[in-house]
Amino acid sequence: MTDPGGPQEAVARALDALGAGAYLVDEQGSIVAVNARGEALLGRSAAGLVGQDAHDLLHRTSSGEPVPRAQCRMRKSVLDGRTEQGGDEWLERGDGTLLPVEWLATPCDTGIRPSATLVLFHSAGRPGRPAQRSPAGGRLSEWERLALLAETTTLLTSTLDIHEALRRLIKLVLPRLADWAVIDLIGERDDVWRFAVAHAEGGTVTFREDLQGPMPPVPQESPMPLSRALRGVASSLAGPRTYQGPPDSGIAVEQRRLFDATGMHSAIVVPLRSLHDVLGALTLGRADQPEQFTATDTALLEDIARRASLALENARLYQRQRKVAETMQRHLLPKLPHTPGLSMTARYVPAPDASQVGGDWYDAFTLTDGATALAVGDVVGHDLDAAAGMAQLRNMLRAYALSQQKPPSKVVEWLDRATLDIAEVSMATLVFARMRENAAGRCELSWTNAGHPPPLLVTHDGVARYLTDGHGVLLGVAPEQARPDAMAEFPPGATLLLYTDGLIESPGHSLGEGLDHLRRHAASLAHRPLEPFIDQLLARARPPDNDDDVALLAVRYGPGPLRPRPHLAGLYPPDAGG
Repeated sequence: MTDPGGPQEAVARALDALGAGAYLVDEQGSIVAVNARGEALLGRSAAGLVGQDAHDLLHRTSSGEPVPRAQCRMRKSVLDGRTEQGGDEWLERGDGTLLPVEWLATPCDTGIRPSATLVLFHSAGRPGRPAQRSPAGGRLSEWERLALLAETTTLLTSTLDIHEALRRLIKLVLPRLADWAVIDLIGERDDVWRFAVAHAEGGTVTFREDLQGPMPPVPQESPMPLSRALRGVASSLAGPRTYQGPPDSGIAVEQRRLFDATGMHSAIVVPLRSLHDVLGALTLGRADQPEQFTATDTALLEDIARRASLALENARLYQRQRKVAETMQRHLLPKLPHTPGLSMTARYVPAPDASQVGGDWYDAFTLTDGATALAVGDVVGHDLDAAAGMAQLRNMLRAYALSQQKPPSKVVEWLDRATLDIAEVSMATLVFARMRENAAGRCELSWTNAGHPPPLLVTHDGVARYLTDGHGVLLGVAPEQARPDAMAEFPPGATLLLYTDGLIESPGHSLGEGLDHLRRHAASLAHRPLEPFIDQLLARARPPDNDDDVALLAVRYGPGPLRPRPHLAGLYPPDAGG
């Protein structure tokens, strides 16, 4: 028996004391230890087992294919943390033969990992080669068909990224149903794009990039299989002879090239059709597998295509809404003012992957008394409503700040009350600040904070501190509550950073850790020019597992007056407190 070493020696001895084959998996299903009996039964060394996903490496059907994840009882028992037992399962040995087993999986406390599962198994028969499929067209059994359809639904509906959904579809059908898979997609302007030409060989899937790319337009009268599928008319069986005659369209020319290049002798072409539109077509082809496709295979592929099309339509609608929200948000974010003595730059970064667009925003503008107003905020929510609420909040704040010339606290108090009746915002966080030179020629910053992460002030010498004063509750929580103001000197050469929580929050770390991470990186970049400063800070400080959008506003105070001297009578007009 071999295991990762030192800390697991006691576990190793315990596993070796068991009479059956045994391996230990962590909460993700990866093997962390295996006993000598398990190595012998599986015909694999511990070095080839430890660190591998047990399901992907071992669990097989009687025909030697991977068990669909959604249908695997052994994997489910590990993920659910429940004791389960069973039989009629097969594990793939190192030489490719299948070992029929009876098994028991149970949670256990090793004292090393917070959650682990012990899997005991013993042979229920002699190892043998995978059972061969029925020669009648290579058909799946009824159970395998149902398992494939269930896995199609589970895998494709669990992502809202169109390209990821299509890649998953290819992995589902190759090599289970065919050697080749071809996906053609129709764009919003009816242009056709050959998204993928994939080939399964030797346990891997490769892509023929030379056969992918733009395609000719869909002919409206062509009776050829792909043309009919792209019009949503019907599914068809096809072969090399289908495209040997004079081509009736550019698509027919491309199809002949496809058959010649891949060597496919039998193919099925089915539409990818949603409730409202034709999204494209899916083609499966056999070159290495000798069986011809049949009408039964066509029915199965049509069922797969229907499920795939629903998932693709959901992903397409989601990404369309996301694009609208992101575009609206970007257009609503302001141009920064040109202020003597100040340098400003800002960044807005949308959430990664399929995460939704949020209500993060920033603003900077010159007030009528010559001061510079700065703001950053985050509207609760992740959709078009949040983006619209962000626009309302920003415009209301700007309008009131320009018209009233009041301290930040009074502006935000009014904004908090106004959101109840005017803006469609349930809750939001906000920092609002004023910056200007006083009569002594020093730059002063005054601000109020409505439940937002504190601003960060970084001196030219690399001393970074958070401005934690002036903190109050979120907007929308207690609109009648008075808000505090805070004030600090803004030294020459210093940089003020206003940001949203996507820059500091991470599922695996506390908020305090995120704030400290940001502070240390900002201090290390203090000497950088402002543009590289904010770009490097964003690259270094943003958590890699962040799933939120980020807005940043950086302001650096340089030498020279902020504004003409006539405006230096005081920070606020005499009635500022009114």
